[in-house]
Formats: sequence, structure tokens, C-alpha cells
Amino acid sequence: MALEIKKALVTGGAGFIGSHLVDRLVRTGCAVTVMDDLSSGSVANLAAVMDRIDFIEGDIQDDALLDKCLPGCDTVFHEAAVVSVTRTVQEPVSSARINDLGTIQVLDTARRHGVRRVVMASSSAVYGDAPQLPKTESMTPAPMSPYAVQKLTNEYYADLYFKLYGLETVCLRYFNVYGPRQDPSSPYSGVISIFMTRARDGQAPVIYGDGGQTRDFVFVEDVVQANMLAATHPDAPGRVFNVGTSQSVAISALWHSIAALAGVSADPRHEAPRPGDIRHSLSSIQRARDALGFQPVVRFEEGLRRTFDWCRR
Repeated sequence: MALEIKKALVTGGAGFIGSHLVDRLVRTGCAVTVMDDLSSGSVANLAAVMDRIDFIEGDIQDDALLDKCLPGCDTVFHEAAVVSVTRTVQEPVSSARINDLGTIQVLDTARRHGVRRVVMASSSAVYGDAPQLPKTESMTPAPMSPYAVQKLTNEYYADLYFKLYGLETVCLRYFNVYGPRQDPSSPYSGVISIFMTRARDGQAPVIYGDGGQTRDFVFVEDVVQANMLAATHPDAPGRVFNVGTSQSVAISALWHSIAALAGVSADPRHEAPRPGDIRHSLSSIQRARDALGFQPVVRFEEGLRRTFDWCRR
């Protein structure tokens, strides 16, 4: 029997994925508190629900602020993080303070306040560039960047808090999430939002490497679905799940699809591959399908169209 979420904290809830999750929680009638330092998120993402949530601007490293947010919460969705692989390569120490120590702060404060379940955003980056495809949760991790190490460390702490303290934890390894509200102005943003901005403006994009690298793109609404299942399904605690589509798209083919949507014909400019980037990524979602009933519903072409419509607006 699925659990009910009555009151939830969403860290990073003004961000791309977090704000979509907040929208869904509000629609279910859940009381929602959002904690975000607005370093990459925006209150504009919460405009439609701001009068129905409690918004607190602040950092997950702030114990006192977490203590203020968590009383009465039965569920925490932990989305706050430095999400850029490139930034963690450039700033491994400061990113670890947020991604590692900040996550431990969230877990421990949740434990102290008697929170039932914490659903944590992890990443397919933990798999590294291992040749096996698709990536399954039973594979040995092979992180290639500080970001990947930090996310894997988060998973280990989540497992520890589940086994040692009885705090229900679930980790979701996101593959390449895309959709409306993904900030295209950031140099660290997702490739789809960057490509769409270039196409909208009739400009050629930069492709790092030869364009043959592949990614498993999953629409943000399907990621929200996975989070809701992870928070409410009785079989979820103590486990790690891939969140993707089990389909891959080459980066060069992605540009041609977006250029066709925009009606442009600019050829991309190629530059050297970025440190820490992997060559191929493809998820197996069999575990999430079997245990949680997760099934992506937004086809890639439909997701691209909806995202580009938002980008044009």
C-alpha cells in the first residue's frame, strides 16, 4: 500500500527538477517547504505555487535553518547540489562541502526530527565510462570526476543511515534530465537547453568531442514520477534505482533534431572533449520498473517539442 506524503521538504526546490517536483506535491495537497540558496535556482520557477508553499532561502550546510524546515515533515526530497561535473573538476573542495557535507547535514537533521523517508538525487555519473551497456545498479561504480565521487559518497551515507539509524532512504541515479525550466544561460547547463537556445537564436552550437557520444535523455516529468514512487512505495527504502528511458541519442543527432524543430541549418563547431565527460550512457530501468512500477511516459520527440516551445516563450 502506497504511503501518503503529508508534509515534505524539498531542498533545491527552486531549481529545474526541484520546482517540477514541488508543483506535483502541491497538486496532491501536500504541505511543502522549499529550501534553496538560489545559487542556481530561481523563485520564478515557483511562481505558480509560491502562495501555497513555505519558501526559505538558505544553504543546506546551515544546521539551524534545516532545524527550522524539518519539524513535522514525513518526507525529504534532497535535490540541492552542485550539479556541474565541470565545476566540481575546477572546484573539488568547495563542491564537496555542499555535495558531501551538506548531504550529511540533511540526512542527520532528518534523522533527529523523525522524518520517515529521504529521497536523494544521485547520478548516472557514478558508473563512469565502463563499457557495459546498459548500466545496471549492480555494476561496480567507476567515478571519473569529483561530482561522481560525491554522488557515490551520498549513496553510501544514505545506505548507512538506513541500516544504522533506520531512516528510510532511497537514491535515484538520474540519467540526462531535460525539460522546461532548465537554465540555458549557464555554461554548465544540460546540452538540450544549450542547443535549443543556440537554435532559437540561429547560432551554431559547440560540441565537445566528435558528437558520437550518446546519452539517455529522460523528461523531467518522468523524473518527478520516479521521485513520487520512491517516496511512497513500501519496497523502495534502502535501495538505489536508475531513472532513465533505456534509449540513447547521439549528441550530433540531438543537434540535428533540435535544428529541425527550429528551422535552422547551422553546423556545430567541435572542440576538445571536456575532462570527466563519459563516452556512452544508457540506463537499465528494469529494477525501478519491477520494484516501483516506474515507466517513462513522455516520448523523446514529444519532450523535445514541449521543451522547445517553452524555450521560445
